[in-house]
Amino acid sequence: MKKNLPILLALAALLVFGVTRYDHFASAYNITSFWRYNSMFALISVGMAFVIITGGIDLSVGAVAALASVVAALASSHGGVVAVLAGAGAGLAVGVLNGLVITHMRILPFIVTLATSLGAHGMALLLGHNDAVSIAAAADSSFANFGQGDLFGLPIPGIVAAVAAVLGWLALRSTRFGRHALAIGGSEEASRLMGLNVDRTLVAVYALSGLLAGLAGAILAAQFGAGQPNEGIGWELFAISAVVLGGTLLTGGQGSIAMTIAGVALLGLVFNLLNFENGLGFISLSAYWQSVIRGVFLLLVIVLQARVLKKRVAVTKLAH
Repeated sequence: MKKNLPILLALAALLVFGVTRYDHFASAYNITSFWRYNSMFALISVGMAFVIITGGIDLSVGAVAALASVVAALASSHGGVVAVLAGAGAGLAVGVLNGLVITHMRILPFIVTLATSLGAHGMALLLGHNDAVSIAAAADSSFANFGQGDLFGLPIPGIVAAVAAVLGWLALRSTRFGRHALAIGGSEEASRLMGLNVDRTLVAVYALSGLLAGLAGAILAAQFGAGQPNEGIGWELFAISAVVLGGTLLTGGQGSIAMTIAGVALLGLVFNLLNFENGLGFISLSAYWQSVIRGVFLLLVIVLQARVLKKRVAVTKLAH
């Protein structure tokens, strides 16, 4: 609990600051809009958490989400359910490809997912003819509702992300799949010696990451009414930052889905506060500053993690 205290205190401080400084910060509209928009980042971050827990990395999630948004928009003429399944299926296909290449060809995840990121982005541009792909008019009421609608007064994308987060939390804590992922991150070689099916688990982890990125892409298309082939740039940075902020070690073997969601909320709150500050007119920051802030957050947390790991190594050496 102590290691999670800083991020929880930071979240609480930002919330108090927002409520006291801005009139409509705690309004129902801002809360639902925040939840609706950040649902996409929550989805890709849950998938990224599992990947990083195994000691890997997935740099393709942003491009996969963009590709899935185009595929979903193209399939929307067949109905909302088909569009969502098509987008999720496109993400799943790329995720399985990542996992198979990594496990069967023994190529570093960084290289493989960088390559599939470029491929997915190129495919999105090809399918969309280098432009946004509008969802079919007949799907306006069904597919668009998946991204823009509410259920019991709650945003549907937020509900989808919440369900994914709860299932991910349960999977990591209470299933063999979660235990195997943690073991592989601790030591892949030791996991193989213990008889674990490492390759199958890794393929499943990357498939999960791709599936959730595909689902995020379907939400993207439904929210904006069009597939966005040029969207998703930098999403992988957001996901990695949220996962690392949540205490998951980049070296693998340790992580938390709940704290990953806290990391998503923290980053989302920072950008939300900046939007409110822009509205007051005291500062004027463009959307491009989001990428700068994500990079700074990621660098700071990586430096802090490196220091903590060095201290642990030093303590272990002294103990022996």
